[in-house]
Amino acid sequence: MSATLDPLVELRQLGVEVIAVDGGSRDATIQRARLRVDKVLSAPRGRASQVNAGAEKASGDVLLCLDPGTRLPPAAEHLVLDGLARSGRAWGRFNVRIEGRDLLLPAVSFCINWWSCLGGIAAFEQAIFVKRDVFLNAGGYPLGPMADVVFCKRLRHVSRPLCIEKPVLLPGQSWETNGVLRTAFEACRLRLAYFLRTQADLLAKRYADIVGRD
Repeated sequence: MSATLDPLVELRQLGVEVIAVDGGSRDATIQRARLRVDKVLSAPRGRASQVNAGAEKASGDVLLCLDPGTRLPPAAEHLVLDGLARSGRAWGRFNVRIEGRDLLLPAVSFCINWWSCLGGIAAFEQAIFVKRDVFLNAGGYPLGPMADVVFCKRLRHVSRPLCIEKPVLLPGQSWETNGVLRTAFEACRLRLAYFLRTQADLLAKRYADIVGRD
């Protein structure tokens, strides 16, 4: 927790509100967080419930969802606020750079960034940011599998994402432990399975409409 919150001290000094939402930890997480953030909240464990709880209590006009372990680049607040103002976009995300010794990690980082730019879909670990009113009008962060994809698709109805090239830093330990190629393949497989299921549901609906008319 300290490694995640300590780098945000400078943002707090600049007036950025920092909210930590605890999902039922049984250690000293809440006590440590109170020394480093503006608000500490509790919510049922799970990304959706914790993000939505934080958004409900936030007072700012722009929300940034930060995953534990993700480190923001310097002057992140200016990159977000100035970028949204100049572009007229309603939301966005950062490029990523996965840290680690494996020589494949730079290539994986490039592919993640390229795919996000091409498809307008971002992962939560890319520090997604969004105007608060747009977040609320989209129904908040969704429950269920592939929530990142569902969330970004809702936001794309409002605008394309702003893509900030200066990257956030992600820890690469889990990639290296589980195998970089294996982890990348599994991520692609899950995305493809979700896409094919969605397409199958759409085709089934179209078929039902045709049968119904006949």
